[in-house]
Amino acid sequence: MQILDQCQLIDLPKHHDPRGNLSVIEGGVHIPFDIKRVYYLYDVPGGSARAGHGHIELQQLFIAMSGSFDITVDDGYSRKKIQLNRSYHGLYVPGMMWREVDNFSSGAVCLVLASTLYDPNDYYHDYDEFVAAAHRHREGGTNLRDTK
Repeated sequence: MQILDQCQLIDLPKHHDPRGNLSVIEGGVHIPFDIKRVYYLYDVPGGSARAGHGHIELQQLFIAMSGSFDITVDDGYSRKKIQLNRSYHGLYVPGMMWREVDNFSSGAVCLVLASTLYDPNDYYHDYDEFVAAAHRHREGGTNLRDTK
């Protein structure tokens, strides 16, 4: 399986009753990691993009709590774009993946569940550096933290 294929939509449990819907996310149960950090993006101006970086180890689940947006994921070999627009779908993004978030609708809120606390050493901010590291890792199993 390609690393990019690990980026997939996860259907979150949706419980409906006359009072409204409720969805639950439990780390290690509904998603393949324990949740260490939660953050959200909102009031993103039209035409703006977020992310534009890669992570070494961080795993994330992106959810459109309101509105819609696109996420482009890239494993250093290929990329795909996924639109999120339902609060009961989450996009799972594993480690060693570049991500870009754009095309925010008015009023969109992007909730992100993360597998680690913030660590500036886990980031790739330069796309070419990320691609080189992804190729080294796939070809030789290199420890990615040692190649930054």
